[in-house]
Amino acid sequence: MNAAAVPELTITVTQLEMTSRPVRQLPPPPLARHLLMRAEPATVSFYRYLYDTVGANWLWTDRREWGDDKLAARLNDERTGVYVLYVDGVPAGFGELFQADGEVTDLAYFGLIPEFIGRRLGPFMLWSLIDLAWARPIRRMTVDTCTLDHPKALAHYQRAGFTPYAQRVARKPDPRLTGLLPRDVAPHIPLAT
Repeated sequence: MNAAAVPELTITVTQLEMTSRPVRQLPPPPLARHLLMRAEPATVSFYRYLYDTVGANWLWTDRREWGDDKLAARLNDERTGVYVLYVDGVPAGFGELFQADGEVTDLAYFGLIPEFIGRRLGPFMLWSLIDLAWARPIRRMTVDTCTLDHPKALAHYQRAGFTPYAQRVARKPDPRLTGLLPRDVAPHIPLAT
């Protein structure tokens, strides 16, 4: 199917920021045995597993469109940190921090593998990533979310201390109709028409 002819999804993107380290207590750790560990180096195949498994239900496609060389360069960039949450020895989710410059760290990706959603792991992992970002001398942390993400994502980020500063409407071809993602993923998001 020609990309120009593919029906598009209309998405509202909210950009959020945090301009000082939050003063709060880390949520209690999950009851299960857990470990948040930096993947050093994060291999392309493992990253793709995490990205695809976490992101398919939310129609994440940006990194699917990157070739292996481009993705490897990002993963090997010293400004990139990929952190994996393991629960009872199994990957449960991941977060990617990218220090765009000396003063700003972006939470580029964050999410849980579907089987681990709803187990109160999200707040623990998010706040841990925030602490890791602010361990460096930064002045600002950013994150974007959109209407394709989990319905609680925006409120989750705000509870963690992020404040919206911009919003925009974007359109993108439905990746289930282009073949980039299987047609049956994200059944809670209607196919674009």
